Amino acid sequence: MKMTASDWGLLGLLSVLWGGTFFFTSIAVGELPPLTVVFLRVSIAALALFIYLGMRGITLPRNKQVWQAFLTMGFLNNVIPFSLFFWAQTTIPGGLASIANAATPVFSIAVAHVMLADEKFTANKFFGVVLALIGVGFLFGEEVSSGASVAMLGLVACLTAALCQGFSVVYGRRFNALGLSSSVSALGQLVGTTIIMVPVILLVDHPWTLSRPSTAAVGSIIGMALFSTALAYLIFFRLLATAGAVNASLVTLLIPVSAILLGTGFLGEVLATTHFVGLALISCGLLVIDGRMFRLRRA
Repeated sequence: MKMTASDWGLLGLLSVLWGGTFFFTSIAVGELPPLTVVFLRVSIAALALFIYLGMRGITLPRNKQVWQAFLTMGFLNNVIPFSLFFWAQTTIPGGLASIANAATPVFSIAVAHVMLADEKFTANKFFGVVLALIGVGFLFGEEVSSGASVAMLGLVACLTAALCQGFSVVYGRRFNALGLSSSVSALGQLVGTTIIMVPVILLVDHPWTLSRPSTAAVGSIIGMALFSTALAYLIFFRLLATAGAVNASLVTLLIPVSAILLGTGFLGEVLATTHFVGLALISCGLLVIDGRMFRLRRA
């Protein structure tokens, strides 16, 4: 499926919103357990979307098959990835977590090739992702070479989360087949995630025993929920329907750019020369995956 100029614009906006997640998370997990942060993120986002859709007169369907899809999507797209990413950010910087997340298109392409008839493997997708992942290697090569065991576990957690998201972007295509709008799909999978997370935090985190978070932590959670989740998922599910699973997953290649720039501007992180090399390679990889420059050259 081809990307239009509008799709690329939405992809760029989505990368900023999701890049901000790693910035917000770095603040929130310093005061609250990762699973509690996951629950607060999805429940507040679900409430915001519920109010938004209610004002438009849109309600969630009651079909059993649809709710099974919501719960499955919530588990693959939110419960596992969010929990792993948030835990990882207690051991590694948010920028590094966002960089590891860039492996998602690789998994998406492999899963889509097996499970989807209209998103088979192509040469430009393969070489573009390989080029982008080389860029990712430049971005976190120094961290990997340090050999810190805790940091390596954090990276493994991020890659596992990326694998789950690779499955989720493919699985999410079925919402279009079920006749669900992007906004209903976004709300439904957030509600499904909230339902799953309630017993988890009650059993694991015992939220009634936690200390009251600071204003900064509360603000980061609200920002993460409203902008990096509610608004971001409205955009993501629209891209999923119009641009396809693999193209939608390309946002994970842009997220490190946003996350690193936010970290540099607000958290005082310093960009090394290798970071700029990595960002340049990721950009080139996106151009190769899109294939537009090759089509223009042939024309």
